[in-house]
This record gives sequence, structure tokens and C-alpha cells, in this order.
Amino acid sequence: MKIGIIGGTGGMGKGFALRWCANHDILIGSRDAQKAREAALEYISSAESEHLPAKGKITGVDNLSAAKDSDVLVLSIPYENIDSICSQLLPYVKESCIVICPIVPLTKTSAGFELISFREGKPSAFELVQKYMKIKTNLVSAFHTISEKKLIDTKLVLDSDIFVCGDGEKPMETVNGLIREIKNLRPIQLGPGSLSYLAESATPILINAMIRNKMKNPGIKII
Repeated sequence: MKIGIIGGTGGMGKGFALRWCANHDILIGSRDAQKAREAALEYISSAESEHLPAKGKITGVDNLSAAKDSDVLVLSIPYENIDSICSQLLPYVKESCIVICPIVPLTKTSAGFELISFREGKPSAFELVQKYMKIKTNLVSAFHTISEKKLIDTKLVLDSDIFVCGDGEKPMETVNGLIREIKNLRPIQLGPGSLSYLAESATPILINAMIRNKMKNPGIKII
């Protein structure tokens, strides 16, 4: 598969690229194609220096090219940019393209980190992205509870669970498979896309727990 990452020059983008290049071609997307190419070269160098098995290629392209060419598209973007980015890109994805939404509507207040959806009565990230999907059942919500720093550290075994929500059986199966490709990650089904706000709300819970209890990049494991 070709996996495109919008916002691929960020930390999460690097982590996904290093973890998935073992089996898939990775398209690093950015508004600046040159920045994307430079990031791709950096990721290739990291994969080589860490002796990672990389059957797939890592290529840097502009966001629109990544959207058009991907079989799976990851939206590693801020909540505030969903409307501007998704309106420009999602009309051009292939009808078969599965879109993964790890976006969290997060805001920092005097009390701590809170979910914008709850505090301001705004839609979940899943709901906002879904407005722009040609085939709405191809949208899957996942990867809200994985630490960026842990994802990048490929020597680290990520022993945690990933909540998954969506409305299409086959897209969910594909995303579950990608989760399992990252050693010791386990997909946990929460239900349809309408329940994605539950997965999104786990992120501020983890961040607040980390800060107040001086934890280091905590995750979630259901036992």
C-alpha cells in the first residue's frame, strides 16, 4: 500500500513513516514540497542508521499529491486546520482511499488540557473531517493515545492499546492491520464514528495525568 501522511514533517509523521516503511511505501505530505523531500531524506537516514527493515520507499511530496496517490491517508494536522486542509484535499482522494483521523480538539485552560468539543460545544474531529469525505464510511478514527516521542523511538516496544471508531467494516479491518504491524500495539473497537469523541477525549486525560503525576509519555492498556 501507499500510505500518505498529511503533516508528515511533524513528529507523528516521522513515527508513522519509520514504523510502516517496513511493509509500505510512505508519502510524506507538506504544503512545501521541498520541506517534505528533506524530511523524507531524514527519515530514510534514520531508518538506515537504526537498521530498520524497509521494503517500502519514503518520498516527500506536496499535500495534494499525497492525497491523490495514497491508498491510506493519515491526517496529522491540528483541529483548527481541518476545514481549510480537508476542503482542499479530500475531494481529490481515490474512492477506495481510507482516511485515518488521529486529530484531537485540544485546548489548554487554567484547569488543564480540555476537549474543545466538550468545553465549547464544537464537533468532534471525526465529524468535521467526515463532512469532506466522498465516501464517509472510509473514515476511521484512531491513534489518539499514542505518544509522539514513543512512536518515533523505533527501539521502543509500544505495549499499549489504540481505540478505533468507524462506520465501514473493511476500512476498520485495514486500520486494525496497520495498528498490529506496529509491534505490541492492539486495536480496541469502541464503535461507530459517532463515538469517536470518546477516543478523542482520552488524549487530554493522558496529558493531564502525565503533567500532574510526573509521568513520562503514558499510554492506555486495557486489562
